Amino acid sequence: MGHGVVVGPDAQIGAGTIIDANAVIGPGVAIGRDCQIGAGASIGFALIGDRVRIYANAVIGQEGFGVAGSGQGAVDIPQLGRVIIQDDVTLGACVCVDRGAWDDTVIGERTKVDNLVQIAHNVRIGRNCVLAAHTGLSGSVVVGDGVRFGGRAGVGDHRTIGPGASVAAGAGVLRDIPAGETWSGTPAKPLWRYLRETAWLTRQTQQKGKAKRSDGEGGES
Repeated sequence: MGHGVVVGPDAQIGAGTIIDANAVIGPGVAIGRDCQIGAGASIGFALIGDRVRIYANAVIGQEGFGVAGSGQGAVDIPQLGRVIIQDDVTLGACVCVDRGAWDDTVIGERTKVDNLVQIAHNVRIGRNCVLAAHTGLSGSVVVGDGVRFGGRAGVGDHRTIGPGASVAAGAGVLRDIPAGETWSGTPAKPLWRYLRETAWLTRQTQQKGKAKRSDGEGGES
């Protein structure tokens, strides 16, 4: 353990795990063997498997964004679940993984998460997934095994991404994506449709531009 590490009561830390300076391990957290916890990381309400790497300033197990209306305005909804991180997962610097609201937030084996990714409450991510930087998954999203997210991809709440699917960089997903498909754009759609529509718009713009130039030349003559 590095300088300034705080470990809460009843926390369990497996053999060979390294915890860098100023990390905070909350009460009752369980961390497996041969893990690496980066400097300044904060972990609460979590069960973490073996050989997990969590980089600096990641925040695991804070309350998710649960809000309800009331006569006095917006009020917070209690978040009662946990975060479960399975074996061989990597979470980059400044990643945020919210604890579940009533169920658990789960990240499957060998999934790799880049820096600055947000994973909201009750999200379930399968095995061998890859999430590039600035990806955001809203509450209760379900991600199958082997899914790939490009940078700055975003998924609306309660969506399902089928196994083996790919979400292109910058895509905004508002519908379920079937297994094995690649989607792009905002709102996201199948890649073939996105490319076809983009090509059509490009042709229309070019044709209108040529027509305007022709009209201008005719007027001057």
